[in-house]
Amino acid sequence: MSYIAKNTPVLKMRKTLLGLASATLLMTAFASQASAVEVQEVTSDGGITAWLIEDHLNPLLTVDFAFKGAGSATDPAGKGGLANMVSGLIDEGAGEMDSQTFRTEMEDRSISISFDAGRDDFSGSMVTLTRERDTAIDLLRLALTEPRFDDEAVERIRAQVMSGLRRAQTDPGDIAGKAFFKSIFGDHPYANPVSGTIASVSSLNANDFREFVRHAMARDNLVIGVAGDITAEELGPLLDEAFGGLPEKSDLPAIPEVTPKFGGIEVIQQDIPQSQAVWGQKGIARKDPDFYAAYIMNYILGGGGFSSRLTEEVREKRGLAYGVYSYLADMDKAELMTGGVATRNDAIGQSLSIIGDEWQKMKEGVSQEELDNAKSYLTGAFPLRFTSLGNLSGMLVGMQMQDLGMDFLDKRNSLVEAVTLDDVNRVAGELLDPANVTVTVVGQPEGDLAF
Repeated sequence: MSYIAKNTPVLKMRKTLLGLASATLLMTAFASQASAVEVQEVTSDGGITAWLIEDHLNPLLTVDFAFKGAGSATDPAGKGGLANMVSGLIDEGAGEMDSQTFRTEMEDRSISISFDAGRDDFSGSMVTLTRERDTAIDLLRLALTEPRFDDEAVERIRAQVMSGLRRAQTDPGDIAGKAFFKSIFGDHPYANPVSGTIASVSSLNANDFREFVRHAMARDNLVIGVAGDITAEELGPLLDEAFGGLPEKSDLPAIPEVTPKFGGIEVIQQDIPQSQAVWGQKGIARKDPDFYAAYIMNYILGGGGFSSRLTEEVREKRGLAYGVYSYLADMDKAELMTGGVATRNDAIGQSLSIIGDEWQKMKEGVSQEELDNAKSYLTGAFPLRFTSLGNLSGMLVGMQMQDLGMDFLDKRNSLVEAVTLDDVNRVAGELLDPANVTVTVVGQPEGDLAF
């Protein structure tokens, strides 16, 4: 979790602008049954490649991009939170414009440019009205190639991050999440929080930020997705304008391989009225042929909200918790199947016991009715992802990062439909491992704890 908050009018405008396109895109998606969304590969004269979905019904353009392997897992020793700090600073002034000038220019022209750091990658996004796209591209170019890292901006963003880190010291969800990752990843960089620590963030300076930009952002680890009011012919020159000034090659340390260690229950005592629990076990790679069977299985178990077994047993039947969930997480160097629940201290033991029972029952398989209902929802909800240009450009980045192919939007639902009852039940039996689940509980749990 990162602790940079920028509640500016520009970000609010981004949501408004994208919302204007939603109704039209929704009608388009359903009218075409999501099969007419054409993905084009555009390569500029300078050799920069992007995937594009044209939509000329609204005068809007979104550009999403990511730098592979440039996330917080590459933060140098003692400099945790570096990538996260850069994500908050890189649009705080660039070229000859200080922070106020840069952000005023964006606000006056209804342009949004934002950045984010995860464990594996460093990403960014731009949204603009068509009439302002040349200015937006120039501002993006400046942010990527000429960030200023002025003292005023550095100290302001540092103060935001530090405030978040101090709050996290007493937040049970943050404590549980960090302890869980430390438990399963040990000394691996994945164990380190994306936002760093109070000590590490205090030590970061402008030279550190410039070094990160110099080594992490290059054309060889760049992935781009574009959606909206632009043609392939128009996009090529803009790609060179925005990204052509980046170095050809990145220079990042390789993230080491890791095998997470699962098993055991850790309790972190905190004087609060309810306990927060996080648990996890081995997961499955996105590229695994059995991924969709596991995806459907997890939807039935804990990923389907009110349609899931965990919600039915923990919340609906017994009223033990407001929410309980599970999900699959595919990181570059590890795969997890994890989940969480928060409930009263006197109910956490019962809740974990029920969740563990459902984990074990799922190994015995699902019914045809459960499978049919899951498929119906997962295929029916998929076109709703096409109702925002930002969703589309972001999906194009994800499709490239995960090597899903340009035809993924057309074939995704058929991949879900192809999963059989035997597939789900076989994968549930092979993947789920209730005897080797790590559980981290924060609070003052009463009674015995077992999963």
